[in-house]
Amino acid sequence: MRLTSLLFVPADSARKVGKAQGAGAAGLILDLEDSVAEGAKAAARDGLPGLIASLPADRDWALWVRINALDTGHAEADLAAAIRPGLDGIVLPKAEGGADIARLADLIAPLEAAAGLAPGHVRILPLVTETPGGLFALSTYAPAHPRLAGLTWGAEDLASVVGATSNRDESGAWTEPYRLARSLCLFAAAHAGVPAVETLHADFRDAAGLAASCRAALRDGFAGRLAIHPAQVEGIERAFAPTEEEVALARRIVAAFEAEPHRGTIGIDGKMVDIPHLKQARRLLASIGEG
Repeated sequence: MRLTSLLFVPADSARKVGKAQGAGAAGLILDLEDSVAEGAKAAARDGLPGLIASLPADRDWALWVRINALDTGHAEADLAAAIRPGLDGIVLPKAEGGADIARLADLIAPLEAAAGLAPGHVRILPLVTETPGGLFALSTYAPAHPRLAGLTWGAEDLASVVGATSNRDESGAWTEPYRLARSLCLFAAAHAGVPAVETLHADFRDAAGLAASCRAALRDGFAGRLAIHPAQVEGIERAFAPTEEEVALARRIVAAFEAEPHRGTIGIDGKMVDIPHLKQARRLLASIGEG
């Protein structure tokens, strides 16, 4: 499953969902949480089955739904509306550890079966830094639940909880608490053996800032990022998509080790390639849906 660009779209706006389909994102996230006002949540949920049914069956992007947090009283009804043919995953806000993933998975399983979906089809992508408690539970995502697709993070809810006046400094960079949250998400994903997805770049008009942020995210180890506007998708995909040369080399590395599985080091193009390179190659291929 590609996670290079995941575009949030309000689930109560069929017009915006229609526009988002042409953005070229790896996935759309129909949002029942922050982008839908409390008084409109029931209507958004009621309209979700029809909205999902209206989407093309032969699309080349994944469909996610962000439900409301497990403790809001909305989550079970959100899941009942969302889990049906056409859905690929659930985005879980304000996750507080592996126990939340197990709890959500237990809620998903009977709905998935009733919808005629294969067991384990519906994946889970949690936002893991939106509460202070979530930060202290990051190690509990390992070993990864079979439904866990990756980990992503967010700073806005966390800033609100701790009472921060801002989560960015005068230059626009994350302040120290949020740099820490970002780093911990990255390490927790690596510990669980799943991809880390960078948070969104809020200013959708800032193409240069988005590009710089994407370069930094790719450098640091993120596999993709969230998007808040269709205009951001092209730049995100450009930043995270590997080149043809990188894909070809990754395939050669994987093939070489598969041909000689007893070897720990193999020479390719005059350079020694070892197990960390193999892991990197497999990760790159997974990012484009191979392996």
